[in-house]
Amino acid sequence: MRPNASMDPATFTADTRTQFDAFLDEHRADLHACLDGLTEQEARASLVPSRTTLLGLLKHATVVEKVWFDEAITGRTRLEIGIPATPDESFILEEGDTIEGLQSAYVQACEDSRRRAAPLDLDDLVRGNRRGPLPLRWVYLHMLRELAQHCGHADILREQILAARS
Repeated sequence: MRPNASMDPATFTADTRTQFDAFLDEHRADLHACLDGLTEQEARASLVPSRTTLLGLLKHATVVEKVWFDEAITGRTRLEIGIPATPDESFILEEGDTIEGLQSAYVQACEDSRRRAAPLDLDDLVRGNRRGPLPLRWVYLHMLRELAQHCGHADILREQILAARS
């Protein structure tokens, strides 16, 4: 993942796109790191009534990257991309899902997202989302909201897991 650039003084006065990229990458790195130092069992720990687990959050975030930076930008369907049809399904862990495997898939999805968004301007419309055409700016804002929310979930779950070790 990329280093924390949102606190780099150059980011404070950078253009909006550079700031969006810096904050998005910071959230991506934080979510990726939520699994660092945990066992596979801890990463799969179900501590809330929903399907939300730390490993599931990372799997979901990988799907979200593909929804907004593949489906929305390229117009490919979720079936073509190979992702679940609904967000809830993206939290379902398969037996073969591991920390290393899902972290690797997430890193790749984020790299693909950066590559697909790079030639676009914030006001360019992406046309592959079910809501209809949306400016890339909206995609960035939605992703920031989504990842910030999930980073908060991850912080709480990780805190519970580490406390249980004591």
